Amino acid sequence: MATPTHDGPTGAPVHPEGFSVTGDEESLRERAEEHLRALAGQDTQLYDDQWRAIRALVFEHRRALVVQRTGWGKSAVYFVASALRRAEGSGPTVIISPLLALMRNQIAAAERAGIGARTINSSNTTAWQEIYADITAGRVDVLLVSPERLNNPEFRDRVLPELAAGAGLVVIDEAHCVSDWGHDFRPDYRRIRSLLHDLPDGVPVLATTATANERVTRDVAEQLRAGAESQDTLVLRGSLERESLRLAVVELPDPTARLSWLAEHLPTIPGSGIVYTLTVGAAMETARFLAEQGMEVRAYTGQTEPEERRQAEDDLLSNRVKALVATSALGMGFDKPDLGFVIHLGAPQSPISYYQQVGRAGRGVDRAEVILLPGREDVQIWEYFAGLSFPPEETVRQTLEVLAAAEEPMSVARLETRVDLRRNRLEQMLKVLDVDGAVRRVRGGWITTGNPWVYDTERYAAVTAAREREQQAMLDYIGAPNCRMEFLRRQLDDPQAEPCGRCDVCTGEYWPTEVAPNHRRAAAEHLDRPGTPITPRRQWPTGMDTLGLRLSGRIKDDLRAAEGRALARLTDVGWGTELRRRLAEDASDEPVDERMFQGMIRVLADWDWQERPVGVVAMPSLTRPVLITDLAERIARTGRLRFVGFLNHRSEAGVGPRRHNSALRLQQVYNALTLGEETARSITEVNGPILLVDDYTDTGWSLTVAAALLRRAGAPAVLPLTLGTAGG
Repeated sequence: MATPTHDGPTGAPVHPEGFSVTGDEESLRERAEEHLRALAGQDTQLYDDQWRAIRALVFEHRRALVVQRTGWGKSAVYFVASALRRAEGSGPTVIISPLLALMRNQIAAAERAGIGARTINSSNTTAWQEIYADITAGRVDVLLVSPERLNNPEFRDRVLPELAAGAGLVVIDEAHCVSDWGHDFRPDYRRIRSLLHDLPDGVPVLATTATANERVTRDVAEQLRAGAESQDTLVLRGSLERESLRLAVVELPDPTARLSWLAEHLPTIPGSGIVYTLTVGAAMETARFLAEQGMEVRAYTGQTEPEERRQAEDDLLSNRVKALVATSALGMGFDKPDLGFVIHLGAPQSPISYYQQVGRAGRGVDRAEVILLPGREDVQIWEYFAGLSFPPEETVRQTLEVLAAAEEPMSVARLETRVDLRRNRLEQMLKVLDVDGAVRRVRGGWITTGNPWVYDTERYAAVTAAREREQQAMLDYIGAPNCRMEFLRRQLDDPQAEPCGRCDVCTGEYWPTEVAPNHRRAAAEHLDRPGTPITPRRQWPTGMDTLGLRLSGRIKDDLRAAEGRALARLTDVGWGTELRRRLAEDASDEPVDERMFQGMIRVLADWDWQERPVGVVAMPSLTRPVLITDLAERIARTGRLRFVGFLNHRSEAGVGPRRHNSALRLQQVYNALTLGEETARSITEVNGPILLVDDYTDTGWSLTVAAALLRRAGAPAVLPLTLGTAGG
């Protein structure tokens, strides 16, 4: 769309088409309806709450929170308001949007209505300067930015102040992410409060979400008042009913039954859709199985390359595939109005999260199937991912002390050498501390501000308790004796919640649980197929010199492990279920059972190594010495390989509690592992590749250090072999 070109007789801006933009409410609504028709088609008109929001933004310059179901038309509110504000001569709308997929959809929608939209994100850095120039020249009506971009030092300090000062409207999409009470809290979103506080008077603000219960709504509404405390946030909350959705739960006894059920029933469900899984491993495994059964499907996870993601999205949008088998990486804002089904292979941790994901179905069709296939292992998987809660106070204080003592900014990699947190959890903690004003991200890393900071034990405990209640509510949903849609709406505090009359409980029409023998046989064979690669470490962590280790850069070829194999990921739906039980902290240390051992033999039989191993070495273990010794010795006997011996710990006391991040785990195992003279001599004698046997690998540093010791002793190649490996 074009920007105003001249003033009218009263000095008010005039749109190039000729109408004044200072007319009364009736005239404003007429123009709003015109923009809506340009955006969504000639047969559309504004809902009352859409108009109330637009009126509040454009006529009253207020701050508003819109909580409405998926597909209601929240994006229409901010695009229409943007068009009206631009016609008044205001600056561009700034939309804070969480995902690239959502940004692409929104830009396409805006362009259809003649609204010039651009985005600044990590995938288009080369275009930033051009975009800044276009903003300055008035050629950008809407700018979409990711919340993470708000704390990029250059963007935050150089671009954002000017952008905020000239904004005509600020929009916060998926606003439940602002609240740490929400199911998808993101620390970067909390920086928005600072942005709002510094906005010039009169800049309207809109926040939108489809998934906020009453507590989250109150929290977000309060945060929206930053810098405008004298005025309450206008909250427009509507019914969360979705008349097209047919909710159902199908309880099946095991992963084999669930996969075979999918193989039998997925082809019978009209349209294309999404099959959600809880883990990356399950998504990959399920996609492979369905493809083997002749279905056009694609896997979509956080590990999928960006270009592959875009292609997968396009394939689904164009109905070239039956389904995307996805993790929550296919997240907020994916817009396909004719999505015919959403099936969950495993239950999400929260009914609110579940409602958000199933809400992608049936926006533009009369009927969409929403089916949950819960697993008995779901709770175990929830527990596996539960380690992202806010760290204990001792760890936080240690981080602040390390930053305070540093003479220059510290990168996350350097901090890892001093703070025992995994990279993603450390980054999350720093973001929260940044929002709280205790640390600040600058060029080169992080610094402490010196501001006093209080560990809010009560709040963190309350948030954790809320998460636990959500998990229990999800279990209650599975066994709900009454309407499923009403249950979900009540979880979201929808005052209009009532029986839907469409779900399996309301109608008494349940999906069958029986499957044909051929489908069950195919699923069993697929899940019983063992083996997953272990990618060797190729680079030493940064900053190891600060821990007294002269390790840096690339790991030398003559010290590196070869690609290894594991029986399965702990998060897989097949072997992973057995491994989670066998490798649990409270599991007894016993010899490997026959089924698991035969699985390992099949892994070895399928291994396409360049040269067959001639010897076996076992890793030392304080927790499972019986299991590892038995596994290594039986593999040696069965494969007619020489059992060379064990690596050793220098001393039991020197091992200590297990470290979790790369730098500290590497320091720990580097100082703990050693190779005895007898084993070293045997390595020389066998003069061939060595199988290195362990129970489990997560960071990979134990295997890396052990491989280096064996290579130094003369092993021409070291091939790691474990029962389990970490998975996402």
